[in-house]
Amino acid sequence: MHKNSPELREILLSEVSGFQSPPSLKIRTDDDVEHWKTTQSYIDYGIFLRRLNESVVGHFLPWEPENQSPSIKKILALLDELAQWVDEIPALQTPQRFGNLAFRTWGQRLEERCDDILQKLLAPDYLEVIPYIKPYLLVSFGSFTRMDYGSGHETSFALFLLCLTLVRFFQPDPTEERDLVLSVFLRYLNLCWKLQDTYRLEPAGSHGVWGLDDYCFLPYIFGSGQLRDQTEIPVSAILHPPLPTTNLYFMSIMRIHDVKYGPFHEHSSQLHSIAAGVPNWGKVNSGLFKMFEAEVLGKRVVVQHIPLGGPLEWESSENKLNALSGHSILTSQTTNRTCTSVSTAPPWASSNNAVGTVQHDIPGHTMLPPSRSQHNMPNNSMPPTRQSRGHTSAPHQSIADITRPPL
Repeated sequence: MHKNSPELREILLSEVSGFQSPPSLKIRTDDDVEHWKTTQSYIDYGIFLRRLNESVVGHFLPWEPENQSPSIKKILALLDELAQWVDEIPALQTPQRFGNLAFRTWGQRLEERCDDILQKLLAPDYLEVIPYIKPYLLVSFGSFTRMDYGSGHETSFALFLLCLTLVRFFQPDPTEERDLVLSVFLRYLNLCWKLQDTYRLEPAGSHGVWGLDDYCFLPYIFGSGQLRDQTEIPVSAILHPPLPTTNLYFMSIMRIHDVKYGPFHEHSSQLHSIAAGVPNWGKVNSGLFKMFEAEVLGKRVVVQHIPLGGPLEWESSENKLNALSGHSILTSQTTNRTCTSVSTAPPWASSNNAVGTVQHDIPGHTMLPPSRSQHNMPNNSMPPTRQSRGHTSAPHQSIADITRPPL
């Protein structure tokens, strides 16, 4: 067991038959989002992410373990098969800038073959689990209707891994959890990048320049976790590419440089602010956890497409308040700081460091983004291949607000 992480509960295979129905869409209103936060599934997901984070602290890429469990090898083979489908289903020559129609063909194949690939993944004893994990896998790679991808789809894949860990297909021990991040999640991330590039998937509900990343969030959490306890590599290192791909954070930054052009502080202002103002990776890691809960799990438009039910219970848990004692289950136990209200102080500023002058060099970073008409903003100020749809305002809560010490 991780020193700083609670144990993850187990669902016995004999209990699976007692589930009333497969997961389905439950979140339709903001009240539903708040209800989800009172459920055992929300607690389980928080524990799972924290355990994965702790497992990779001080471990770097390339990750080449001597021994991997059969379960890890099987899930890697599954992801490799899905990647092969991309080669077999090339993009169509269509005029659409975003969303190549061939992605729907890829998605149709996934829907048609999902039962078969899950049967290959699981041992016979686990076959009864398939109806309860299939919905998460189907949602993990993007919307085949809207032809987009975002952090909600990424969350669905993490919930897929959580379900398989709850029933102990994967074991909740540091070695296997480390493989889940540095082997399985990395393979998944590369597959998603391949899908995005081949089929030109649009960001789902992106904040544009005001979001952390157009498509993902978890690589930054796990990557900052990898770097958390070392002091040789400063947070500001990301401002000096090219970066070695020794951790998921640096990999994701280099991915941005591959798909966007222009000044980094313009197209990735949140990440630039982190580099310019956060003093150490521990604060980055804990702050990203809190930002993830506020801006991903706390947003209806993100989580409304995630199915719930079955192993990920929708009923309220009486253990919620006892388990959290008034604190977020996603709050790292490496810090005792609590979330404060949104502040007008410069991002990343705290009472004991002087980074405010740095942040004033980021135009408008503490304000809502101005419209293009107000500033006559040139079209090339936004990456031409990553124009956003949906949210265009600044997120309600930035990592700046959640890394400030309590009042």
